[in-house]
Parts: sequence; structure tokens; C-alpha cells
Amino acid sequence: MDKSQTYSVYIVHCADDTYYTGISNKVAARVRAHNAGQGAKYTRSRRPVQLVYQELVGDRSQASKREWEIKHYSRQQKMQLFTHKS
Repeated sequence: MDKSQTYSVYIVHCADDTYYTGISNKVAARVRAHNAGQGAKYTRSRRPVQLVYQELVGDRSQASKREWEIKHYSRQQKMQLFTHKS
């Protein structure tokens, strides 16, 4: 599969201490877009954002399904994806 067609699900931590979940085939560029105010409407007023989680998924369809799943997680479940218990 062409890397540009391989999608990831990502989570960014917003300045208001919320989390935004999205998909992209170019996560770093997408995070820069969020921070430039050109990303999702949700993140425009919650800048800056910081990437806290990225999961390589596959094609866009698979990424959308995983995004939907993660968006239905509680805040605690999302945080468990990117934090490690000692």
C-alpha cells in the first residue's frame, strides 16, 4: 500500500484540556494545520494543540471506523491509549 494512502487515527490535546480525534494520511501536516487555525472547526478556538497519540490503521475506511470507535470512548479510555501505568 502506498504510504500516502495509509491512514492514521490521531488524538491531539487541545489548549482547553480537551482531546480531539481525527484521521489523516499526513498526521504531522494535519497537526500543523490545526495549529494554524485551518484544521477542524473544533480545534480552531482551542489552539495550540499537541499530538499525543497516533495509530497507523490502513485505508481511509478502516481509519474512519477506528476514529468512530475512539470518539465514543470516555476521556479516561482515550487517555489510556497514550499513557502508561507504572
